[in-house]
Amino acid sequence: MDNSSGSAIEWRRDYAQVPYRAALEEMENRNRAIAAGEAREMIWLLEHPPVYTAGTSADENELLDPRFEVVEAGRGGRYTYHGPGQRIGYVLLDLNKRGKDVRCFVHGLEQWVIAALANFGVEAWAAEGRVGIWTHDIDGSEAKIGAIGVRVRRWVTMHGFSVNLAPDLSHFTGIVPCGIEEFGVTSLAKLGLDISPQEWDEALIATSPGFLESLAGQTGICR
Repeated sequence: MDNSSGSAIEWRRDYAQVPYRAALEEMENRNRAIAAGEAREMIWLLEHPPVYTAGTSADENELLDPRFEVVEAGRGGRYTYHGPGQRIGYVLLDLNKRGKDVRCFVHGLEQWVIAALANFGVEAWAAEGRVGIWTHDIDGSEAKIGAIGVRVRRWVTMHGFSVNLAPDLSHFTGIVPCGIEEFGVTSLAKLGLDISPQEWDEALIATSPGFLESLAGQTGICR
């Protein structure tokens, strides 16, 4: 675990797998503490053992093969897979201080991940009407490389995003990822890029100022 404590936001980085239920409990506890003014905001970068998580809009018909544990996550969205080789970013920020605009927060998350991917030469985008981060797969088709799913409680955010560095992509076939059947899933490894979790985290940290400034309305992204 790496805790960077030199700023108002705590950056926590775990490089051992964190069980999903344990992370969910810790997020909920931290959410309460931030809302009560008893803890700093936190951005937590980590990965999980294989798990399928169900959002509040999950359709049981989209759980095709429950080969891994299925956990109700409490976030928005549908079914998502998390597992080794996928980097998760849990973002716990106080929107009481940063503007009570959930749409802006989600848009900012998308643009942050897109900016980090650009550091590795990957062109990515958000698509109207489709949740997630998209790029061109090796055959030129459009494919998802990252997922977005958030929850806001007491105006403090929870959950966040995931990006596929080098997961086993066959694990996604147990679900209809985010309820979208017509597009595939890809990864940086499939695109020929060998990016370590540490390298990815450093790219996220380097591009985070733009995300945080967007919430403050300083970049014109949302306002």
